[in-house]
Amino acid sequence: MTSSSSFSQDTQSFAQNHPDGLRADALMEEDVAWSHEIDGERDGDQFDRSERAALRRVAGLSTELEDVTEVEYRQLRLERVVLVGVWTSGTATDADNSLAELAALAETAGALVLDGVIQRRDKPDAATYIGSGKADELRDIVLETGADTVICDGELSPGQLIHLEDVVKVKVIDRTALILDIFAQHAKSREGKAQVALAQMQYMLPRLRGWGQSLSRQMGGGSGGGLATRGPGETKIETDRRRIREKMAKMRREIADMKTGRDIKRQERRRNKVPSVAIAGYTNAGKSSLLNRLTGAGVLVENSLFATLDPTVRRAETPSGRLYTLADTVGFVRHLPHHLVEAFRSTMEEVGDSDLILHVVDGSHPAPEEQLAAVREVVRDVGATKVPEIVVVNKADAADPLVLQRLLRNEKHSIAVSARTGQGIAELLALIDVELPHPAVEIEALVPYTLGRLVARAHSDGEVLSEEHTPEGTLLKVRVHEELAAEFAPYVPAPAA
Repeated sequence: MTSSSSFSQDTQSFAQNHPDGLRADALMEEDVAWSHEIDGERDGDQFDRSERAALRRVAGLSTELEDVTEVEYRQLRLERVVLVGVWTSGTATDADNSLAELAALAETAGALVLDGVIQRRDKPDAATYIGSGKADELRDIVLETGADTVICDGELSPGQLIHLEDVVKVKVIDRTALILDIFAQHAKSREGKAQVALAQMQYMLPRLRGWGQSLSRQMGGGSGGGLATRGPGETKIETDRRRIREKMAKMRREIADMKTGRDIKRQERRRNKVPSVAIAGYTNAGKSSLLNRLTGAGVLVENSLFATLDPTVRRAETPSGRLYTLADTVGFVRHLPHHLVEAFRSTMEEVGDSDLILHVVDGSHPAPEEQLAAVREVVRDVGATKVPEIVVVNKADAADPLVLQRLLRNEKHSIAVSARTGQGIAELLALIDVELPHPAVEIEALVPYTLGRLVARAHSDGEVLSEEHTPEGTLLKVRVHEELAAEFAPYVPAPAA
């Protein structure tokens, strides 16, 4: 605060006689001098009027921390989880990779992984998944790390969930519930949300927990009345199960109605003889990136598991000018829950009804062969084993050259590409052109210039082998389907005698 000239003698005399009055006058002044008798009694630093009226930050109230992990915990409210796996077969590396994938799933769902443990057993324990002794050890780990959730790398029965929770005293979920939670976060379309909701209800139905007979209803009086007709009636948990079954039936009807729309579009493509290519593969293998590179679709691309769930169909063109459709499908994962396979069956039918499958695999993954096996298992479940397949080893720019060589050597019909850099994309397009089914009928026709639409259809719906412009019209040698061949029939030159 600025200082003014010294008080006048009259003011000083007034201050001695009327200290309270001078203090009130001083507070009304913009610019006053400091006096020990008056200002010494003030509490704390003094400010200008504008500073007094302004908002002032109070130091020390913010709970935002500078440490990165604690900032994430405070802002996102991440669940702190401990992972548990049972190693029943395979090598120790396989078990570690499985738990690492579970950690990636947990992070995608919005959890903070604190620790992970694996137990070697012939089979999971029927009561607590890992046995009573190991469950006690797991309880100690939970207390030591401060975790609030335990995630098991497998699908637990309702009894296993209850018993393990009783021991560790925190929430326990399994791999299936975790994947369902990720799907629920990422589903955007109406059909995707309905499919996820159906899968969640199928999973939760046998895992509902009641609160005892206190929530039961009375059965009622009966035909004759009297005390003997009264009973517990329908319990609350039975009511919940009945309502869930009713919702599931309604959801199945809605999904069937939405499936009809997709079937109509698919039949229209078949009627027009438009070949279809389906992109299938492990989650986070780069399917959406490949679709964007091939068609410019602009689909969401994110370095996370199950970033896109809703199928995307885009129009594409081969180097020779043939039109085809390219469909991006939901990503697969090891031990994909059966509920999800059933709920997303209508979406996965895009794979079974396609003319060619681009099986995308992450070349930079530690175990790409396991990804191939997991995807092919689901492809078998949807009945698409007879569809031709091209193995597209993506992320070739980040992959180990030895791993690429091994994959290309073991998979006879494969190609290495990079959707990020464009490496191998031209070769992939040429391979698609060769592998797509070719029209069955090969004809040579002299089309009048007045029928340019027929020539255009030959280019869009068929395969033009040669084209020559003559004085009489356009001489075409094409491969077309039977319906289009009938339209060309009047213009096929008669064979020479």
